[in-house]
Amino acid sequence: MNVGKRLFQYALYYKKVIIFALCMLTISVVADLAGPFIAKKLIDEHILGIEQPWYETNEESGSVLYNGRWYERADRLTEEEKIDEAHILLIGRRYYFIDDKVTFDGERTIQNGEVTITRGEESARYRGERLSTAELYSFYQPEVKPIVKLMGIYFIFLMIATIFQYGQRFYLQVASNRIIQRMREDVFGQIQRLPISYFDHLPAGKVVARVTNDTEAIRELYVTVLATFFSSIIYMTGIFIALFILDVKLAMVTLVIVPLLIVWMMIYRKYASTYNQVIRTRVSDINGMINESIQGMTIIQAFRRQKETMNEFKTLNNEHFTYQNKLLNLNSLTSHNLVNVLRNLSFVMLVWYFGGASLRADTVISLGVLYAFVDYLNRLFQPITGMVNQLAQLEQARVAAERVFELLDEQGEDVKDDALACYKGNVTFEHVSFGYKENEYVLKDIHFQAKQGETVALVGHTGSGKSSIINLLFRFYDVNKGRILIDGVDVMTMSKQQLRKHMAIVLQDPFLFTGTVASNVSLQDERITREQLEQALIDVGAKDLLKHLPKGFDEPVIEKGSTLSSGQRQLISFARALAFNPSILVLDEATANIDTETEAVIQKALEVLKKGRTTFIIAHRLSTIQNADQILVLDKGYIAERGTHEELMKQQGKYYQMYQLQKGQSDSYAV
Repeated sequence: MNVGKRLFQYALYYKKVIIFALCMLTISVVADLAGPFIAKKLIDEHILGIEQPWYETNEESGSVLYNGRWYERADRLTEEEKIDEAHILLIGRRYYFIDDKVTFDGERTIQNGEVTITRGEESARYRGERLSTAELYSFYQPEVKPIVKLMGIYFIFLMIATIFQYGQRFYLQVASNRIIQRMREDVFGQIQRLPISYFDHLPAGKVVARVTNDTEAIRELYVTVLATFFSSIIYMTGIFIALFILDVKLAMVTLVIVPLLIVWMMIYRKYASTYNQVIRTRVSDINGMINESIQGMTIIQAFRRQKETMNEFKTLNNEHFTYQNKLLNLNSLTSHNLVNVLRNLSFVMLVWYFGGASLRADTVISLGVLYAFVDYLNRLFQPITGMVNQLAQLEQARVAAERVFELLDEQGEDVKDDALACYKGNVTFEHVSFGYKENEYVLKDIHFQAKQGETVALVGHTGSGKSSIINLLFRFYDVNKGRILIDGVDVMTMSKQQLRKHMAIVLQDPFLFTGTVASNVSLQDERITREQLEQALIDVGAKDLLKHLPKGFDEPVIEKGSTLSSGQRQLISFARALAFNPSILVLDEATANIDTETEAVIQKALEVLKKGRTTFIIAHRLSTIQNADQILVLDKGYIAERGTHEELMKQQGKYYQMYQLQKGQSDSYAV
């Protein structure tokens, strides 16, 4: 499904509000476009209507008294009432009364009270009397009330257009904001559904750019771009209808503007799409780099890499700047220039048409029609200008939408809340092989059992596969070969949420969220009461270590818990694991960054934490796992040795060598 259809589907969620807004827009356009028609009527019938034939009549039916006789306009009399015809003509800047029938109109001149009308080879002369201001006003007196009435109607239409224009903008923006709110929720929800492997290949900054920058560009599409295009199309439709009512031939000629506009848009999109693709990609790259730089600022400053980092940023920023300039040049060429060309072309056609028509004897052109045409043509280019100026934003939004929908189309797994009875925690790996890349296995034929309540330690050199076993156990990744069973049930038959509901993990570098100490223990889970989280903190020995905090367990925690010590963060992480009461507990180098005093506290807490639970410990310090029920020694993806501490020491294999090496280092430090 293409981007346009998917954007349209999102709009359908709030179709009632959008349709209501478009109805208000239609009313606003109709009310606004009524203005030139009212002006045409006012000019032709009431301002220039004075040049219509006048007939002498009696006092009862007459409306204007001139030279002792009553006169009435021809359009206000029946044929029977029309007796002696007279005319009032504008010559230069003066009006003249002609007490005679004028058979045709043309160029008018006055000399010694004689009016001459010439059209081609035809010529006619009439006796004319110049009207004084008072006399002229008397002929205009009957038009005052209709003029005031039309002006009142025009004002009413103007108010209607203003009110409904405000309404359509308000409701379109409400609908647009709702659409983007839903889209952002969908994108963020999709992030929760995506496998961990997705984030291995896409930096956090780029994901953030799609949730924030790209959706904001799409918001502008609904709020500004589509609102402009909707209103412009309706407005142009109304103007063309009005032009057809005024003059069919000229309206047909002005329709040439539409295909020209479409062709111009197609040319623009061809180039703008390429530029916007690069621009949006560079924005993501910049976001990713900024995020990475902030996270690694300690390393950057410690190793004095500020200049190199700045140069890298400048490279990305300059490329972004270059393509922004290319897009700017394209916009400059296609916006005002396009509108000016079309406007000038239209007015040339207008002058040619009306100029030629005025020379034909069989054609009479009213000033009101000319005014209405000029007014409508001027109005026609307002929506054209609006659409052309929004082309850049339209392309940016389209490219942003492609990136957002690309994220939404990633294969994910729905979050399920269906309950699963708490399993005992008997874990079996049956000949498991796994690789992050195809045919490049990091785990090879892993086979072992961990019974409920046992502690299994995973040891080995970096890259031996310890963390990969944990990743498979949590189903952050799925096995390529073999099976993983919990209480005899294949984990592939469980949803990931069911599986992880009774698991907990404590990382070497614990992650804390912005909030409080208490909220980081419960993770806002309603099932964990205040009493439970406080008891968990007490059980892991955190009460004494956190007692100096001003607000105790309600002490605010900023991003990643940077204001707390490593020991405090680790204790909170232990309390979190205990509060969730898991059947399977994973400790990933949980005591590696802890000082000796805090480690002694945590070792006591571990005994409480491990009781009745299947525990997996990834450890480099072998002194911390001597009491493990089973130790698996990994080497290049295989289980090289297995057994208890005593059994492995007797074998004098890899484990023995590692232990002796660490013991020797420890002794040398002691000396």
